Amino acid sequence: MEVKGSAAKRQRQNESHRMRNRMSKSAVRTETKKFMEAVKNNDKTTAEKELHSVIKMMDTAAGKNVYHKNTVARKKSRLSKMFNSLA
Repeated sequence: MEVKGSAAKRQRQNESHRMRNRMSKSAVRTETKKFMEAVKNNDKTTAEKELHSVIKMMDTAAGKNVYHKNTVARKKSRLSKMFNSLA
């Protein structure tokens, strides 16, 4: 069954938004993995750099409604806690 009119446009918009959100989430996950690796290796300078990068990406994604703001706050809190545990 073929979709017509505004429903077809909505379908196109949903697909483009889905792909954009997917790219954003993937980038956040990649940066988070880099941060976790630095924490695992006890590399404080790299971990600090990666933490700032992850936080910036998460805030940007939250601003674009990719993540809910509370989800971002929770994740940032947990990452910061991990960073602060480095001695």
